[in-house]
Amino acid sequence: MQVVAHLLAAGGEIPNHPRWPLLIYPSVLATPTPEAFEDLFSANQWPAAWRNGVFPFHHFHSTAHEALGVYSGEVTVQFGGSNGITVTAKPGDVIVLPAGTGHKKISSRGNLGIVGAYPAGQQADTCRPGESYRDIGCVPLPAADPVHGSGGPLFRHWK
Repeated sequence: MQVVAHLLAAGGEIPNHPRWPLLIYPSVLATPTPEAFEDLFSANQWPAAWRNGVFPFHHFHSTAHEALGVYSGEVTVQFGGSNGITVTAKPGDVIVLPAGTGHKKISSRGNLGIVGAYPAGQQADTCRPGESYRDIGCVPLPAADPVHGSGGPLFRHWK
């Protein structure tokens, strides 16, 4: 399984994670559906929390990591703040954001559908640039990789 990792530097009012990179898992599911992503994430101790899209403004979560599974449409997201990176995700892709990673939808095509999930025991807040937030580095390592479980590649990148 190929995983693309991007360590994002703190970007102004977006903290990003001090040690762990954003992870992109291309083409995880050949036939992506919301139920397939919900089952995958939940089986790997990342209970599915919502179905929707990505907010069109910079925000981050200071209390939880996040997994995004694209099941329909295509989305272009800026990660890491105004000076971060831009990624286009398509159906079947999973993006895993460590706590503190800024994200903002730039554009989408088609009927966008995303399943969002957080590690078991973690609940996400939604912080905007300039708001106070908890210590990002204190959010614990999840018990499992949201795609591959306890032995997944997340643990090679998040040490």
